[in-house]
Amino acid sequence: MIKLKTENDFKFLRISGKILGEILQKLGEEIKEGTRLSRLDKYARELLEKAHAKPAFFGYCPEGASNPYQAAICASINEVVVHGIPNEYVIKNSDLVKIDFGVNYKGYFTDAAITVGVGDISKDAKRLIDVTKKSLKEAIKVCKPGKHLGDIGFAIENTVKKGKFHIIRSLTGHGVGFAVHEDPIIYNYGKKGDDMELKPGLVLAIEPMVSIGSSQILQKNDDSFMTADGSLSAHFEHTVAIVDDGCEVLTEFN
Repeated sequence: MIKLKTENDFKFLRISGKILGEILQKLGEEIKEGTRLSRLDKYARELLEKAHAKPAFFGYCPEGASNPYQAAICASINEVVVHGIPNEYVIKNSDLVKIDFGVNYKGYFTDAAITVGVGDISKDAKRLIDVTKKSLKEAIKVCKPGKHLGDIGFAIENTVKKGKFHIIRSLTGHGVGFAVHEDPIIYNYGKKGDDMELKPGLVLAIEPMVSIGSSQILQKNDDSFMTADGSLSAHFEHTVAIVDDGCEVLTEFN
């Protein structure tokens, strides 16, 4: 069931998104060689407490997962696409680190993700990050009333194909706002004009996930997902509100 948000809801979602963007930016600055993933998670919790907000992912059990998630952030390294556990792994030179992060502020949920290359990354890895980030920007450009979910998927897929990379087809974006995951499903591929029409009040978490190699994934024992061929992956995400004259990126940061 699609749940449209009111202007009053947007007031709280803007605060939630602002908190998320500010924290995610600070986490990104801490992603460097020698940092433990567990330290990033602890830092996120500290910043959330100061902002009087809660981690949206903690205690949430995604579809297909064995157990509820027990961290504030998802931290996924290299071939791991999403749902990586922020454990005692120490970040190394040339790692691609993906941080997926959700905020619950007074019952209003936002969601965003970044990918950071550490130190001396390869040209292909840098291009993977750039193309994935660009595909999100292109998708946001088409987010306006009268467009369709298929337009979002097409914008992402078209950008990724031009970059000669591969969409992870079985992982998707989603509605958000009153819960971590809501309808509709947002595929990262599609045809222009297909699927549901975008209307003011929709709040969407748009999140292209892209690999250098396989478009297929495998689920690991810890419930994270990795590329089937072990190739590098990247992930970017923003929470976007559809408004009368276009869209508003709720999780924007510098």
